[in-house]
Amino acid sequence: MHTNSQWSDLLIHWFDAHGRDLPWRTGATRNPYAVWVSEIMLQQTKVEAVKPYYENWMERFPTVRDLASAADDDVLRQWQGLGYYSRARNLHAAVKEVVVRYGGHIPEDKETLLTLKGIGDYTAGAISSLAYNRPVTAVDGNVLRIFARLYKIEDNVLSNTVKKRVTALAEGQLPKDCPGKFNEALMDFGAQVCIPKNPKCDICPLVHLCEAKAVNLERVLPRRMTKKNIPTERYAVAVCIRGGKCLVRRRPAKGLLAAMWEFPSVRSERAEADVKLLQDCLTEQGLTARMEPAAVQELRHVFSHKKWHLVVYEGYVEEGSLKESEVWQWLPLADYTKIPWAGPHGKLTALL
Repeated sequence: MHTNSQWSDLLIHWFDAHGRDLPWRTGATRNPYAVWVSEIMLQQTKVEAVKPYYENWMERFPTVRDLASAADDDVLRQWQGLGYYSRARNLHAAVKEVVVRYGGHIPEDKETLLTLKGIGDYTAGAISSLAYNRPVTAVDGNVLRIFARLYKIEDNVLSNTVKKRVTALAEGQLPKDCPGKFNEALMDFGAQVCIPKNPKCDICPLVHLCEAKAVNLERVLPRRMTKKNIPTERYAVAVCIRGGKCLVRRRPAKGLLAAMWEFPSVRSERAEADVKLLQDCLTEQGLTARMEPAAVQELRHVFSHKKWHLVVYEGYVEEGSLKESEVWQWLPLADYTKIPWAGPHGKLTALL
């Protein structure tokens, strides 16, 4: 095995022939803002799902200044469906800082990029190398997997020790003349050849260097920590319509799905308690409601750290006036597409 040799040329040659045609890879010189937006969107999300969101986003917010001047709700609305909404809020806050502190010019060096909200080590490396061709690595899950196989790294690939080792190995391969291209080649190689579970070793340009393949561990590595059991939270949800409007409320400014809109909901462990809890919730807002006893829909939604089980009921507000509040409002049915819905609550708009 000659894994420690310089194999970056082999990878870049493969990339020249097989690199993906993606909407954020346009022009001879990469647009730093486009790189930034695409990398944030690609976190926890597959490329094919990101493409239409990216194109719509760039049409709506084509520059850093356009995004910086946008309203929070407009930003969240454009992001709706991508999930992990803190990504959008952090991106929005960070571009505002770029405009104020750097005159709208996205920083070029990794260290400065790391000071911006929502930008971690990988994203900073990607922006710095892809957009500015700075000689820095961009180590994500794809890269960890590739190096764990090439160098037969059998320790937990998510540990800091392994990440540091992989970063050092990647730095050793980084070509001085095209570090950005090398990092991007790793991204595509991990997505198309050295994929999870069943790597395509028959078409791999590095197969003769792969230490895992040599000892039949290519489907075993990388080793990852076992995920903890994800808890489920059950909620009763009320969809109430009156006079061409539906009752909605805004979630808290911080936390999961922060500041997004949802139908009134309450934690409930038992179906027998759902209707009473929802009625009590609405009573606190000055409304008297009658709830249909049978649920009209059940919906399950998985986040990274928890699951939601939503049990949905139709409600009819019979009397009372909604307390003055920025949190609660009667939303005209015609406007339901104009607000950013909280995760699975957006799917419940089909009931309107």
